Amino acid sequence: MTTTDPTDTRSTTEMTVAARTRSRRRPRRKVSAIVGPLVVLLLVVAAWYMVSYAILDPARRFLMPPPHEVITDGLLGDAAPEMWEALGRTATVALTGLAIAAVIGIAWAVIMSQSRMMENALFPYAVVLQCIPILALVPLVGFWFGFGFSARVFVCVLIALFPIVSNTLFGLRSVDRQMRDLFALHHPGRLTILRKLEFPAATPAIFAGLRISAGLSVVGAIVGDFFFKQGNPGIGILIDNYRSRLQSPELFASIVLASLLGVAVFWFFGWLGDRMVGRWYQR
Repeated sequence: MTTTDPTDTRSTTEMTVAARTRSRRRPRRKVSAIVGPLVVLLLVVAAWYMVSYAILDPARRFLMPPPHEVITDGLLGDAAPEMWEALGRTATVALTGLAIAAVIGIAWAVIMSQSRMMENALFPYAVVLQCIPILALVPLVGFWFGFGFSARVFVCVLIALFPIVSNTLFGLRSVDRQMRDLFALHHPGRLTILRKLEFPAATPAIFAGLRISAGLSVVGAIVGDFFFKQGNPGIGILIDNYRSRLQSPELFASIVLASLLGVAVFWFFGWLGDRMVGRWYQR
């Protein structure tokens, strides 16, 4: 004759209720994730219109043209093809610099993770690269690499390198001690530990570093455009040109496009990290 444990029944009921509660919360989270930013966007646009029409007089409205003028005269005007071409060049520079920084940064962190001596020897130089003012290096970068594509990519690498190094090293060093002990029972080599334990465990931290560096690489590409004004113009050169010509709608439109590029790259690596790591890390 079988008996039913009341504790098991209660635990099963509680798990069912918890699962139903989570399923109800998910649509609410999705709605709030969409509604919240839209509300803030509407408030920003309303404040923008208020500054353009209620605070600035018509003679000074060029300082902040209303949003519809930015869209019609800037994003949809005669300068739109030029902007999109320049944005494509800036995106190419940013993604190339980010890819190089990712390879160098991950390799650098892996080398440091293998011994404390290597970490003590190499990590200070990563900090030095982070602390060097990039604008002070611009003349040297121009002398070394010229003033074209290579110089812009080099600036992106310098700006985007440190977050990848620091986050990857943190992830490799944060492997659970019990997992290390379990691996040690089988006496694996360092390469096996790195490939099967440390690197998978560090994947969330690596993608966190990539998300940070993605936005920084766009900043580096635009900064490079400001100072290396040779070759095909990027979005940074257009921003400087529109500023000097007092073309306010085009200036605001180019700034919006540059910002959207940074957001798009940041979002892409966040999405890729979710696909690679899975929801288990965030829940």
